[in-house]
Order: sequence, then C-alpha cells, then structure tokens
Amino acid sequence: MNQADSLPPAPATSGLPLPVLVGFLCLLVAVLFVISLAVGYAPLDWHAAGHELRTGEEGLASLIFLQLRLPRALLGMLVGFSLGLTGAALQGLIRNPLADPGIIGVSGSAALGAVGAFYFGAAALFPLALPLGGLAGAGLSTAILLLLAQRGISTTALILAGIAINSLAGALTALALNLSPSPYATLEIVFWLMGSLADRSLDHVALALPFIIIGSVLVLSTRRGLEALTLGEDTAVSLGFSLHRIRLLVITGTAAAVGAAVAVSGTIGFVGLVVPHLLRPLVGHRPGRLLLVSGLAGAALVLGADIVVRLIPTRPELKIGVVTALIGAPFFLALLLRLRREAE
Repeated sequence: MNQADSLPPAPATSGLPLPVLVGFLCLLVAVLFVISLAVGYAPLDWHAAGHELRTGEEGLASLIFLQLRLPRALLGMLVGFSLGLTGAALQGLIRNPLADPGIIGVSGSAALGAVGAFYFGAAALFPLALPLGGLAGAGLSTAILLLLAQRGISTTALILAGIAINSLAGALTALALNLSPSPYATLEIVFWLMGSLADRSLDHVALALPFIIIGSVLVLSTRRGLEALTLGEDTAVSLGFSLHRIRLLVITGTAAAVGAAVAVSGTIGFVGLVVPHLLRPLVGHRPGRLLLVSGLAGAALVLGADIVVRLIPTRPELKIGVVTALIGAPFFLALLLRLRREAE
C-alpha cells in the first residue's frame, strides 16, 4: 500500500466545518449567478424568455438571455473558479501567500497570443480567433514549463522560469502595442487586456469549459499532496508523495484552467491572490481544504465584480479587471506590510 494512502489526519485546527463553508459559498454563487442573469443594460422579460425557450421561438427575450446574459454569467463563474482555485494551489505548492496564477507565465502568454490575433488581423476574420490565439499562447508557455519540469528542476527554479516567461510575454505585448498598425487596433488591444466578460457568446463558453474542467480536476487531485507539503518536502516524500508529480499536476492544471480563462476574458488580476488569503483562516490554514472553497469564492468575486460594472452607469462599460485591481492592489500592499511586521 502506498504510504500516501495512510497519511495521518491533520491535527485539529480552528476554522469552519468544510461542508458548512462549501454550502454557504455554493449558495452565494447561485444567488450571484441569478442576479447576473437579471442585471444588464437591455431589460429582460423573464416570462417571455421562458415561453420562447419552451416553445423554440426566437424572440428578443430569448436572444437577450442566450446571447448576452447566460454566456456572461457562466464565464464569470468559470473564470472566477479557475483563478481562485489555482491561486490557492500555487500558494500551497510554493508555501508563499504572495503567489498568484500569473506567476507561472501562463496569463501573460495567453494575453500575448490574443494580442497576436489582434495584431495580425485574425480577430477581424472570425470571432473565435481571439480566444484561440490566447489558448495557443498559453499552450506554448505550458509546453516550456512541462519540458523544464520533466528535467526535474526544483519548484523555485520552475517558478523563476515562469516569471521569465511572463516578463518576455509582457515585453512582446508592449512591442505589439508599439508597432500596432492603427490607433484603433491599439485601443482594442488595451481594452481587451483590461479584462471583461462583455460581448461573449456560448461559443466562448464551449471553448473554455473543457480546459477549465480538466485543469480544475488536475489541481484538485493534489489536495493530499499539498497537505503533506505543509510538513516539509522531506516528510512529504517519506510519506510516499512524489514532489515531481505534485508540481506537474499543479503547473499543468493551472496552465489549462488559467490559460482558457484569460483566453476568453482577458487579464483579470488579483483574484487568485486575494481570495485564498481571505479564506485561509476559515479552513484552519490547511491548503488541501482551501482549494475548493477558494474556487467557489473566486467565482463569487468575479460574478459580483461583473454585476458591479454593469450597475455603474459609464460608457464604455468599466472593465472588470479594473475593478478587481482596485480591490486587489490595496489588499496586496496591506498583505506585504503585515508579512513584514510578522518577520520583524
């Protein structure tokens, strides 16, 4: 029998019972999902929409529901879940509360791929060129990281490689902006980079969903391994856990889920940083218990932020990445100050 199967239970810690916390967050996500369906610039007649969907008619109400509200609400939930989940996993992997999904370079590479679709005119030819370009960029960076992981380098070296990839992707994105053939193209690229769920369709949902599901399953499968890592790498290995396998699953899962999320929504920052830190005390500071609840809380945060941008009467619509940055940046500074005080 694998020693990992006989891992002793963690000592009792303070925190809410996991079923209670998960149930509350599921309810919160469900409520925000319904509100997201109801809120928008175009009024939605729920009775007419229900009738048209039942009878198969293609009226205005059903079109608003299927083409505007439903894709946006689904993507808000999926993108937020992937960012919250992977943020918690990366923080558990490197045992650092400042880790974020963007740290492995997938977000920057996905953004670069989408910018490439803008720059070379593919986005004007067919709508899905943008997310496909984002997935291609994320796939390239993932291939590089997996190649390095197969060579058996340390977690720190792998994260540093991700930072280097992210820096290179950012530099190439800036170069594309600098050499953009028209001011309109530059404006489109900048707006997309800010992050938004507006003007997305069910095709975008279908494109991102398989990658987010696969990535989430891979990350969630590392729950016990991340718990063991809290005892130290040597102890985790002695209990039968493979550090190489844990790193591989977390990196691959994060790349798939976050790459797909960025490909369809643009860059939405700070969710993977803020959410795990807020919930960590509620799960007794246990990284394995933190994964699912961080995913659910991330979904709630992105859905809530997207509802806020639709309620603010601005034209053009405020980008959701701006809202999460306004929330996350002060929080990040406060976290740095607190960690500094604890280190003194």
